[in-house]
Amino acid sequence: MLERIRSRYRKLVFATWFLTLDLIMFGAFVRLTDSGLGCPDWPGCYGKLSPLGARQDIHNALQDMPHGPVSFSKAWIEMVHRYIGSLLGLMIIGIVFLAWRYRRELGNTPRLAVVTLIAVCVQGAFGAWTVTHQLMPLIVTAHLLGGMLLLALMTWLSAREKSHAPVAPDMRRWQGWMAGGLVLLFAQIALGGWVSTNYAALACMDFPTCQGQWVPPMDLGGGFTLVRGLGLLPTGEMISQQALIAIHWVHRNVAFIVFLYLGVIAWRLRKDVGLRGPARLLLALLAAQLVTGLTTIFFQWPLLIAVLHNGGAAGLVLAAVTLMVRLARADRTTITP
Repeated sequence: MLERIRSRYRKLVFATWFLTLDLIMFGAFVRLTDSGLGCPDWPGCYGKLSPLGARQDIHNALQDMPHGPVSFSKAWIEMVHRYIGSLLGLMIIGIVFLAWRYRRELGNTPRLAVVTLIAVCVQGAFGAWTVTHQLMPLIVTAHLLGGMLLLALMTWLSAREKSHAPVAPDMRRWQGWMAGGLVLLFAQIALGGWVSTNYAALACMDFPTCQGQWVPPMDLGGGFTLVRGLGLLPTGEMISQQALIAIHWVHRNVAFIVFLYLGVIAWRLRKDVGLRGPARLLLALLAAQLVTGLTTIFFQWPLLIAVLHNGGAAGLVLAAVTLMVRLARADRTTITP
């Protein structure tokens, strides 16, 4: 009976973790295909449960704006994203129920599961605000960060349920360095989200220079003014090209800092048998992010590569969090949960 409870809980945690990763990838697809306003209300589509019931409203919107944000394909993309998000929320509720009901049998406090449930509820609220605030860059970027935080929490839950080789106790000295790496990584993801939500990915079409210069003319103040509408400055003026260059240039250069910092740590951690798997994954994903980032520039932001670049960021989060969890358990004599 005890083993059946543990098995059921682990399967649900791992399935939810996988769905979280999928939802982040699909969320990137929604954003990059400009489908965020495919249904301009929330939680339904023109008050209906699906685009099927909203066919006339979508048709009317297409008649008014043939090249606008609403179309049948975009409506379905947006609503499928919402359906998956709703399913994810239900699965996390199931995790909380099992974690609380069988907390003694599972041997872990249910607090982390409860925090994860709170996080998914907040994420749902940001999803609604993304629509109601007309893709405001700050809200969309916060929604992206919320998705990454949710993935980090689900990875933490999953890592507690997965056995691994023992980690040498002296490796705990790297825990603070890894925590710093996670902070840097989330800062870089925020910058990447800011690039995407402001459509600044193609502001610099050359590499390693930008606009033919190492430090091109930029408007940092305009680029990093947070509270404003999409494509606008707080004054109501259109955002300038110099502001978009500033957004792209900062993201590009911080990427090298993150690459070097996490690369050095992962290279050192791979020597420990208990850390080798996630450390090697972290190294591989850093290299992949560099390749997809450069490919995005040289091939003018192809959709598949842009989605993979977002997925690579999610992969970095799960690898880094797994390392953090294992480092925290380095002084334990038993590894199996």
